[in-house]
Amino acid sequence: MLMSYFADIPSIAFEGTESRNPLAYRFYDADREVLGKSMRDHLRWAVCYWHTFAWPGHDIFGAGVFERPWKPGEPVTAEHAQIKLDAAFDMFAKLGAPFYCFHDVDAMADHDDTTSYSRELDAIVGKMEGKIAETGVNLLWGTANLFSHPRYAAGAATNPDPDVFAWAAHQVRSMLEATNHLGGENYVLWGGREGYDTILNTNLGHELDQLGRFMNMVVEHKHKIGFDGPILIEPKPHEPTKHQYDRDTATVYGFLKRYGLEDEVKVNIEANHATLAGNSFEHEIATANALGIMGSIDINRGDPQNGWDTDQFPNNVPDLTPVLYYIIQGGGFKTGGFNFDAKVRRQSVDAEDLFHAHIGGVDVLSRALLAAASIIEEGQLDQFVSDRYSGWNEAFGQDVLSGKITLEQAANHAVENNLQPSVRSGRQEFLENLISRHS
Repeated sequence: MLMSYFADIPSIAFEGTESRNPLAYRFYDADREVLGKSMRDHLRWAVCYWHTFAWPGHDIFGAGVFERPWKPGEPVTAEHAQIKLDAAFDMFAKLGAPFYCFHDVDAMADHDDTTSYSRELDAIVGKMEGKIAETGVNLLWGTANLFSHPRYAAGAATNPDPDVFAWAAHQVRSMLEATNHLGGENYVLWGGREGYDTILNTNLGHELDQLGRFMNMVVEHKHKIGFDGPILIEPKPHEPTKHQYDRDTATVYGFLKRYGLEDEVKVNIEANHATLAGNSFEHEIATANALGIMGSIDINRGDPQNGWDTDQFPNNVPDLTPVLYYIIQGGGFKTGGFNFDAKVRRQSVDAEDLFHAHIGGVDVLSRALLAAASIIEEGQLDQFVSDRYSGWNEAFGQDVLSGKITLEQAANHAVENNLQPSVRSGRQEFLENLISRHS
């Protein structure tokens, strides 16, 4: 039997802020209670299979540089899949990760025929089931890769060829059932190629109807098999296609409303995707809270100088403090969590680098959690916002919101009372200082 790729790396423990051990948590104390819940239960963090174990370290200008015993980037053999599986769960366990996430073909070979695909998926799911029982590391969410195989060049659910639509249905049915079998808490759909590169060859309305029907079919099958978790859509504006239909949280909500899915489907928000859409990360979360579709988070960061999805590990506490604040304000995660959809840099070729990346990411989230909790306990930010809108608690405001006031009556209210409202400070700088003080 091969020695584990991570044999020389110890289990990662909490050692406190005075520790200078790079292979230790300085802020993440899993059982520490914060606002009535453990850090573990607040963060519900996960390691992703794809960037961590399937990415070979290539970029568009160069080949893969990672020398791993499971040979990422090469055709996946049964032997390599087993080595990868063993290494993955060894790493999950040593990190103390509560969860992991995976696409079907992260863990096995991709296939051109449905029979081979199903046979290999069944085999790897059976082995994963054993690893979950052995380590206690559970599945946060599963998903099907509907973007890498050449058949999906023009999309999956939105493909002009209904045969491709059917193949995508086979993959999603299989992975939804696998996720249910493994006790996964959510199922994610990311439409990386559900969009178009040129409008000239695209029937946009037809493709939206295809996607709407596909999503309804997924929801119907979820109920048929008794899967209790939510279906999640992951918004992204572009890359790999020029225009993607799930641009951002608000766009997704409009799509869900149109196809009657707003009570069935939520969002899996990625930080770097928000950046690409021209939105702040916290805007996407606050929007999801307001619309009632907050599901889960893919935690990473983008590079502000680059216009693409760099998938870097998070490292900025002040940036993440509002994120944790709005997640907690929205009631916290129910079935979702923070999945590290992030990859080490191409020159970070050592096994140890994978641990440094995740340790740093978990500690940054932990610090942001503590900062957000401090803001909530102080109550000043919440009180300011409440006071700012207090006029709406008075009779006129309540009558407007309850539908008792017409446009004409509202206009008459201004005239009859000779209203001359003055500008009130939004105190932006004060509030930004408040966040900085706690971060």
